[in-house]
Amino acid sequence: MYLIKSPLLLKWYYPSLLWNKSRTEKVIYLTFDDGPIPNVTDFVLKTLKVFNAKATFFCIGDNIVKHPEVFERLKADGHAIGNHTFNHLKGWKTDNKTYLENTLKCQQLTQTNLFRPPYGRIKKSQVRSLESLVWNLNPNAKLQTENSQLQIVMWDVLSGDFDVNLSPEKCFQNVIKHTENGSIIVFHDSLKAFDRLAYALPKVLAHFTEKGFTFATL
Repeated sequence: MYLIKSPLLLKWYYPSLLWNKSRTEKVIYLTFDDGPIPNVTDFVLKTLKVFNAKATFFCIGDNIVKHPEVFERLKADGHAIGNHTFNHLKGWKTDNKTYLENTLKCQQLTQTNLFRPPYGRIKKSQVRSLESLVWNLNPNAKLQTENSQLQIVMWDVLSGDFDVNLSPEKCFQNVIKHTENGSIIVFHDSLKAFDRLAYALPKVLAHFTEKGFTFATL
């Protein structure tokens, strides 16, 4: 079971996590988890380019190692990169030491201050550990700044594209119904999600573009 709209209770329980951006501006923040993957991520990049939209990609370290050319295209197209652990670990079922080490292993590749816990499941102790670090954005830098502080990113709209029992049309409607100013929306550039992603993403972009929204990176 999963919720399309993130409940207020969760936002209250994890107040330091980013759930949405400003509600005053007509800006939407598309995010894509679990890539980079050939063909699927390439489809997303081409679709975003048609609408002059930017997005944030939360990448799995192991997929970056396997598909470095796709990862480089993400960066070349001006999209933001986020850390999604090296092996897509579920925080609730992983000890803190292993979770931190796996995240830092991915960080060597992503060099970002954005992190999203796989499945959206992370212990408060893991949040504290990650937020206490000075995040290395440039391995060659001699000094770090306050801007190196990690931001853990969640979402307020879950498309449900990962659900093989969900129709592509329902995936599209999930996003249309629940998105508002400043929404952070989750799609997945994965093989499992591709049928629903390929249908919903172009329609979401067209729908909100027509309504005067822009699509920005986090």
